[in-house]
Amino acid sequence: MSDITRTRRAHTAATDTVMTHRMIMFVIFGLMAGMFLSALDQTVVGTSIRTIGDDLQGLSLQAWVTTAYLIVSTISTPIYGKLSDIFGRRPLFLIAILIFIIGSVLASFSTSMIELAAFRAIQGLGAGGLMSMPLAIMGDILAPRERAKYQGYFLAVFGISSVIGPLVGGVFAGASEILFITGWRWVFLINVPIGIIALAIVWRFLHIPKQPRHSVRIDWWGATTVIVALVPLLLVAEQGREWGWGSPIALACYIVGALGILAFVIAETYMKDDALIPLKLFRSSTFSMATVIGVLVGFGMFGAMLTLPLYLQLVLGSTPTQSGFEMLPMILGLMIASIVSGQLIARTGRYRMFPILGTLLMSVGFFLLTFLKYDTPYWQVALSMLVIGLGLGQLMQTLTIASQNSVGLRDMGVATSGSTFFRQIGGTLGTAVLLSLLFTLMPSNIIGSFSDRTTLTDALDAAFDPTVSSAPANAQIMNAIYTPIVTKTSDAVTQQVQQGVQQATDAATQAVAQQVAAGQIPAAAQAQATQTAVSQAIAAATTKIQEQVPVARVAADGTVSLDFSDAGQRAAFVDTVATTLEDQFSAGDENTSIGDSTLDDTSFLVGADARLSKPFLVGFNSSAVTVYWVAMSVVLLAFVLSLFFRTPPLRSKSALQEAADERRGRDDEEKRAEESAAQAGALIAP
Repeated sequence: MSDITRTRRAHTAATDTVMTHRMIMFVIFGLMAGMFLSALDQTVVGTSIRTIGDDLQGLSLQAWVTTAYLIVSTISTPIYGKLSDIFGRRPLFLIAILIFIIGSVLASFSTSMIELAAFRAIQGLGAGGLMSMPLAIMGDILAPRERAKYQGYFLAVFGISSVIGPLVGGVFAGASEILFITGWRWVFLINVPIGIIALAIVWRFLHIPKQPRHSVRIDWWGATTVIVALVPLLLVAEQGREWGWGSPIALACYIVGALGILAFVIAETYMKDDALIPLKLFRSSTFSMATVIGVLVGFGMFGAMLTLPLYLQLVLGSTPTQSGFEMLPMILGLMIASIVSGQLIARTGRYRMFPILGTLLMSVGFFLLTFLKYDTPYWQVALSMLVIGLGLGQLMQTLTIASQNSVGLRDMGVATSGSTFFRQIGGTLGTAVLLSLLFTLMPSNIIGSFSDRTTLTDALDAAFDPTVSSAPANAQIMNAIYTPIVTKTSDAVTQQVQQGVQQATDAATQAVAQQVAAGQIPAAAQAQATQTAVSQAIAAATTKIQEQVPVARVAADGTVSLDFSDAGQRAAFVDTVATTLEDQFSAGDENTSIGDSTLDDTSFLVGADARLSKPFLVGFNSSAVTVYWVAMSVVLLAFVLSLFFRTPPLRSKSALQEAADERRGRDDEEKRAEESAAQAGALIAP
């Protein structure tokens, strides 16, 4: 036997040993630490984003913060997958955690929403690895049918982070200062100690048997062109409402994005098996369909889910902490569906029904959300979230397993990251498009809510009521929305009444002058007669004016003021001016307009009079319902496609075991060949 053969067999014996349960548990322990870091960050930030946006004067820029994170994490996901196929999963996972920690520290120093978006992008660079590496590693060490046995551990991490995250985020968002640092900044600083612990755990426990790497070429052209393709399209999705969808800069983004997609396809074709996302993966109908469904599900899930915490806090008046706990029905549904579907997949090896049922339940959940009103009780929202969670639980892991089941060990990393990549593309587009749609519709829908006569008269009655308008809790909402309306209306009415009084006094003065000229009144008595006539004219005018404008008050010198303290007179006045204001709202009068600057800080809703806040809540609710209709339509398309989803039975061996068996088979063939050669040599020996 040759030395080379002995060396190869020794290597095979060392690496072909199937991982024991104890070894697998150590690996999973390391993965859980990294996943807890990313899962906790999402839940903490999600429930505190309103407080952050209010403090940094930029809630309407929330989409930038979320989109920046998703853009970079989306683009980096396939890069991590490819590099991990070449250099190994462990070093890439460690690098991802380190980058995420650095991004978290930088985010805590943000002084504006734009800065926060930039630092969240650095976080996203690390999150791309935190999201894709655990799935790829699981694909390496576990057979598709076995993963359900270990799925509970990851669900436990996800569930714990979902419970702790909203609580921690709410505590931080609600605290003015913690250790001399603004409370919400701890939302990002908390990642530092957790990240260091995760880094230590992964360094200590995450060890995977090394496999021979067939390629060392890195697809830099693919990485470059995917950035060129995605960034312009995502930017126009976010900024299209401000730029104009047909503006020159938007058209430039379309063109650059299209050229980037073409260049990406050319680069991936040229790189063949070494491509960032090998095009050969799409020869599998299973991978292709799972990818398309993943994009659609990601679009609906990421985009619409971001509006739910806002809905709970703005419309239902929940605190950040409360809104986090109120999201638990969705988490509960997700965990239940994941466990049940995982067990069924492990027992049967079949999973075709889960994408169908999952997309159907998601569609039903979004459909239920379209019935929301500004005064809808929480239990209806909870029911909708539970149904959506039951749908999501059958989709996320199933689509990834389907993608991994369609490739071998050599492409496990790129297939896993590719599946995550396209789902993240859908999520990023959904976030940009649906949040952009939300904040585009909100100003017009808030204005439109005033078209309801009862809503308008109730709000105006409260705005004109001195006790309400002067209350400290209503100061912000008055300044943001109602003070311009009240001031303009009061000034217009005061000016109109003052003109009436002036006309009456002028007429009285002129009448006395005419009488003096006619000799009816002595010239020496003109001043006294004029004063008497003016007083009588003011008294007569006052009586007539108060019949028409009950809140008007005319002083003895003819000065006009408005007094809204009497509820009956105020109601009569509001009813009089309501029609005029309705017309102004409908015509888009600039004095009654509501723009993005009004939406940058929604803290004015906290504690405000319900009559004053109702138009805002109704407008936000209408905008959110439109978002849910769009999300439902997209997920319904995924449901239709899932009906044509072909799903071959899952493999019963892990990728590592298949590779080991393949090497063992080659070694056995070499051994038989050597034995045959030895026998042939013995037969012809002298």
